Amino acid sequence: MKKILIPFALLLLSGLTFAQNKTKTKIAPTKTPFVWENANVYFIVTDRFKNGDPKNDHQFNRNQPTGKLRGFEGGDIRGIIQKLDEGYFTKLGITVIWMTPIVEQIHSGVDEGTGYTYGFHGYWTRDWTALDPNFGTRNDLAELVAKAHARGIRIMLDAVINHTGPVTAEDSVYPSDWVRTSPKCQYNSYDTNINCTLVENLPDVKTESKANVELPPFLVEKWKKEGRYEQEIKELDAFFKQTGYPRAPRYYIMKWLADYITDFGIDGYRVDTAKHTTEDVWADFKQVCDQAFATYKKNNPKKVLDNNPFFTVGEVYGYYIGGKQFYDYGDKKVNYFENGFTGLINFDFRNEAKMTYEPLFSKYNTILQNDLKGHTVMNYVSSHDDGWPFDKKREKAFESGTKLLLAPGISQVYYGDETARSLDIPGTQGDATLRSMMNWNELKNSTYRQAVLEHWQKLGNFRKNHPAVGAGVHQQIAATPYTFSRIYQNGANSDAVVIALDVLTGEKTIETGQTFPEGTILRDAYSGKTATVMKGKVSLNTDYLIVLLEKK
Repeated sequence: MKKILIPFALLLLSGLTFAQNKTKTKIAPTKTPFVWENANVYFIVTDRFKNGDPKNDHQFNRNQPTGKLRGFEGGDIRGIIQKLDEGYFTKLGITVIWMTPIVEQIHSGVDEGTGYTYGFHGYWTRDWTALDPNFGTRNDLAELVAKAHARGIRIMLDAVINHTGPVTAEDSVYPSDWVRTSPKCQYNSYDTNINCTLVENLPDVKTESKANVELPPFLVEKWKKEGRYEQEIKELDAFFKQTGYPRAPRYYIMKWLADYITDFGIDGYRVDTAKHTTEDVWADFKQVCDQAFATYKKNNPKKVLDNNPFFTVGEVYGYYIGGKQFYDYGDKKVNYFENGFTGLINFDFRNEAKMTYEPLFSKYNTILQNDLKGHTVMNYVSSHDDGWPFDKKREKAFESGTKLLLAPGISQVYYGDETARSLDIPGTQGDATLRSMMNWNELKNSTYRQAVLEHWQKLGNFRKNHPAVGAGVHQQIAATPYTFSRIYQNGANSDAVVIALDVLTGEKTIETGQTFPEGTILRDAYSGKTATVMKGKVSLNTDYLIVLLEKK
């Protein structure tokens, strides 16, 4: 589907870029409440987005030379706050910010065969109860949540319960009743995905255990040095008394992760490596999160955004929407939607984005409106650990935005999708090539990237303002130009849009079918122009290949 790229390229060559277009599109007011099924999620590798506080760049003597893009680069919560203050996320139509884990990482690093590596990515936990100072402070997190909520943007953190960080000379292993250090997973059955370590030297938490265990001695010693041992013990005692759970490893970690809900009011968790524990772990985790969210709302009634429940989306690696309710291990099928998750990451969208519009959109609509009704999937075109993105060379940046942001389900924008940040960095090994620093300077100096960004902004805000885009029922209206409606109905809340793609520039007639009554004044959110419905059609004259129709 390069039709959309070529005309934009011609516009750029002629000097008529989106960035130079003086007609600014006004953002329409939101007509219906936020729904998670329509969320526009911005996924940030915290260390790679923006360095807002250079003073925290070097912590725990993490100064050893690393492989390219395998050390801490300086990105932090303060940098995210700065872009939030600038209005970057609002202009992009983002409704949820998801950050890689910000908990304290192992202090040292490991040689993975691709050069020395530190836990810049956040998935090598040392202490779930503390923020890593490379990422920022508790005050930073509180400020981020408060400022995001003030703009109607939710915060989703990343939960890792399956494993700790690697063992190093400075980072001792958790006790043997907490973790296993062998065997290594073979990934050919249910059991060989779960009761094993994902890779060498990544201790696997014994999440299946219900046995009482004592706190790791190194944590006790650490908390005492930090002057918070008594408080941590008091909170743990209260948690286990209230829930009745045994003092097993999984429940300690659940309590520690739930604290970020009760203390800061975060709105959701993306759950890492979900298929590498027994599924009941996540059913329990959702209950703990729900209780923590209820407690937060009770204690902070003026800070509550709405009545949406706490949201959990699972990384069940390899799950795809065509599997509907189930993930198939080969010898066992598991329904994760019945075990704690409202949504799962859809690992096949980046491949199915090669499809043309109608087969793609109608397939997703059929599954989401039937087998997955009441649940959802989170789609992406690129990610932090998927070496086969839809557009690795960033040659289809406009098409990527169109398909991702207009597809049924949740859209996950990986930082830099909207600015054509390179995913192919010379000198890197493995997934490091996907995790470069955000290309702010390139954006500033490139009219092409500014045009890409404006395209994503227009589509993102249209999605933000219309739950029908991601959560509504899809219906094709016309094949040429390709036109469809999305209609959302939930109780008293309703929303309807009509979208046309690959239209001609200049004069055009768009069929609206039965979506809007005769005489309704519609606004094209892409060009800002208005038109009136006459005999199930509207006529417009715009310079663009996309029409996004909404009630004015």
